Amino acid sequence: MDNRYVWYAAYGSNMHRARLVRYLDGCRDRAAPRASRAVELDGVLYFATESAVWGGGRGFYDPDAAGRAFARAHLISGGQFSDIAALEMYGEPGADLDLAEVVARGRVAFGPGRYETVVCAGELDGRPLLTLTAPWALAEVELRPPSEAYLRHLAAGLRESGAWTDQEIARYLAGRPGAAGTWTPPDVLALLDLSETSPASPPPPAPPPPPGT
Repeated sequence: MDNRYVWYAAYGSNMHRARLVRYLDGCRDRAAPRASRAVELDGVLYFATESAVWGGGRGFYDPDAAGRAFARAHLISGGQFSDIAALEMYGEPGADLDLAEVVARGRVAFGPGRYETVVCAGELDGRPLLTLTAPWALAEVELRPPSEAYLRHLAAGLRESGAWTDQEIARYLAGRPGAAGTWTPPDVLALLDLSETSPASPPPPAPPPPPGT
């Protein structure tokens, strides 16, 4: 291993390894993560905007809000991270982001889109711990509850990490801004009971067709 590798801190559906692999299948390098580890980030997971894939609110991360965000760090190449960022924005993989700039500055908005801001949340085993989020802050956006399918997938990804009990997962997700007041810990526990038999997740966003097609 060398310095080309980074930890991708997923706090949404890509916490689930099978979901992440579907993204990696669209990358230039389709290699599986070299390791995966549960982590907690300074900041807050919240739900806002409208997901065309899942319905309901999308998950976002505000590193400046007071709190802790449960996440799952995947050790992947910098190129894979850049390609995942492109796929999250319905783009075509192939261009490498300047991740050295992210590490130096802590946060860089590579565009105005919802997942075009890269945050360096620290280091893990001497490698950068990077994640994707929106350029706005928690207080600047209208919250929206997540859908049942999305919340179930997040809960399953957290369970898969083995770091938290089902009760901790349920309290955590039900208390996130956007989910709180709509979802309760018993609701999320019920989703975890369904997660073992739930259907496969929707496919990742597809790149747009070339102009003229």
